[in-house]
Amino acid sequence: MADEIDMMPTENGFDGNEPMPQVSILTQYVKDLSFENPNAPASLQTTEQPRIEVNVAVNAKRAGDAMFEVELKITAKATAGDAVAFVIDLLYAGLFGLTNVPEEALEPFLIIEAPRILFPFARRIVADSVRDGGFPPLMLDPIDFASLYMAQQGAQGGNA
Repeated sequence: MADEIDMMPTENGFDGNEPMPQVSILTQYVKDLSFENPNAPASLQTTEQPRIEVNVAVNAKRAGDAMFEVELKITAKATAGDAVAFVIDLLYAGLFGLTNVPEEALEPFLIIEAPRILFPFARRIVADSVRDGGFPPLMLDPIDFASLYMAQQGAQGGNA
């Protein structure tokens, strides 16, 4: 026997007559990728453990009716002593279709959920690029985009 769907009002206000929010990933792509190994081959022969600094930024913008482009920028710089071992810059983006999404839910989706979806793909590109540059793959730790968003909101609230 098939399960019946209860269309009665719920706590979130859905009564079955309102269209449900829909999100689709239209495409994902590399917008910009740069890998530099300025001190090769010396940087590949050092036994010193490099110090790696990683920065991540998220940008979202409207790309058309109900379409948004979300960019995930990852920059990593490895140094051994005073010498640069490698620098990688990746700008990875996704085009998301959003329909029937409440205005107050747009920003949290675009700054938290969309980058969370894009991150594993960007992580693989970074790891492969660093490995192809002659170094062990750089396996980035997962990023809690929700915490970053909340910290940003708190900082903006303190500045207001």
